[in-house]
Amino acid sequence: MNTHNELRSLTTRESIVLLSSAQVGRVVFTDEALPAIRPVNFVVDGASVVIRTGREGSLSKLNGNVVAFEADHIDLATRSGWSVIVHGRAERVRDIDQLVTLADPTKSSWVPLRDYFLRIPFEMVTGRRLALPHVTSEVTG
Repeated sequence: MNTHNELRSLTTRESIVLLSSAQVGRVVFTDEALPAIRPVNFVVDGASVVIRTGREGSLSKLNGNVVAFEADHIDLATRSGWSVIVHGRAERVRDIDQLVTLADPTKSSWVPLRDYFLRIPFEMVTGRRLALPHVTSEVTG
């Protein structure tokens, strides 16, 4: 029996399903010509990731910038897991109807006083899964 894990690429659909199951991800961007990463909680909203941040932080300055967003799940016991990366141009959410929907308390930021919403549209989505051969087709986290 083969007990070695297999690494495989995920389809876009599989990647989005897994991304939707995560609660915390990382925004990757450039800050004063240096690479920067910020862990954030987020929601998948249609074909984008939405994060809620403060008006004064480094993430609020990303409107119009190309960024990456990554979320993953790692199981140390089985040495398996998945990772999904989204690339897109960050945009501030300004539409009042979208803001009302996104302000739903079930989608709130873990950090208080976050009233600035940033959307990262799915311009490019890639994912990979490392798993035992008999679970490679599983889509759940």
